[in-house]
Amino acid sequence: MVGTAAPPAKRVVIVDDSQTMRLWLAHVLNQDPRLEVVGQAANAAEARRTIRDLRPDVITLDIEMPGMDGLTFLERLMVRDPLPVVMVAGQTRQGSATAIRALSLGAVDCVMKPGNALDLKAQRSLVRQVYAAACSQVRPLQGTHQTVTAQFPAAQVGPQPLVLIGASTGGVTALERILRDLHPAGPPVAIVQHMPGPFLSSFAHMLNRNLPQMVGLMRDDAPMEAGQILLAPELGRDATVSRLSGRWVGHLTTSAQTAAHCPSIDALFTSAMPYAADVIGVILTGLGRDGARALQHLRAGGAHTIGQDAGTSVVYGMPRAAFELDAVTEQLPLDRIGPAINAAVADYLGGRGKMRG
Repeated sequence: MVGTAAPPAKRVVIVDDSQTMRLWLAHVLNQDPRLEVVGQAANAAEARRTIRDLRPDVITLDIEMPGMDGLTFLERLMVRDPLPVVMVAGQTRQGSATAIRALSLGAVDCVMKPGNALDLKAQRSLVRQVYAAACSQVRPLQGTHQTVTAQFPAAQVGPQPLVLIGASTGGVTALERILRDLHPAGPPVAIVQHMPGPFLSSFAHMLNRNLPQMVGLMRDDAPMEAGQILLAPELGRDATVSRLSGRWVGHLTTSAQTAAHCPSIDALFTSAMPYAADVIGVILTGLGRDGARALQHLRAGGAHTIGQDAGTSVVYGMPRAAFELDAVTEQLPLDRIGPAINAAVADYLGGRGKMRG
């Protein structure tokens, strides 16, 4: 019996001014049969020629390069000839902030340069992120959009809703779009975005500057208030929620389970199960299945659930898994998710604490 032939390896071009880093990246990526490094470039001029001649599926791009820096090159690339890009950033606060800016400009993902070249966990993460990016879909860089402010019924005494969002590859631009559409005084929002801790901190700072809501990192046993957006803060601890005396509270817990991601979207969603009828759960672009099963349980418990559609997901993995489990009340393009959250909140407030499922 003849087996099915393996799909061709994804073609990778490495752009980095450091020969040592280029060699390390090529060594790690070439160990995975799904990836093949077909070219390297030390600066933007070489990168343009290499990309034109080799037409890779994905490129890794150093943020700091001589001449044209990585951000400028990325912005021009995304306008003229967009393709999946994974940014490679240094382990500094400035490097993390620049990486988040790169994600806003259209990069699919960011990785940190390892402190130890022999770190197997860092190598596995690099391979996973580059492969996910190679499987993604990207679009030309577009301008900002006008936000329409939702109108909610007058505040009421009693249970208030909670919005939970899970995202992975491509999540930064998706979250930026959705959060801009939310009511500034809306219910608290808790987010798990798969991303290294230093990047998360920079992402939270950027959102806090650009949004009317108060944006920050979730703190252990801290109340979650209306008008707050809180991101799970770091690798190694799960973010969970509870409700005490009618107030939502966030918690950070050491994961007792072996999971592909920590913080885990499943952990966040599962913690809200006792309050499912007061929850709006959203699952966005990303590789894998994190959050899908827990979202199914939330919907069964009365939550209103939303999944991003295939056409606007950078990687239609997690939303697809949720859709196939019938875990989403509605599957929507990115530009309709924020308004749908506002509508669900308005229905909840107008219906005295009942989700419409």
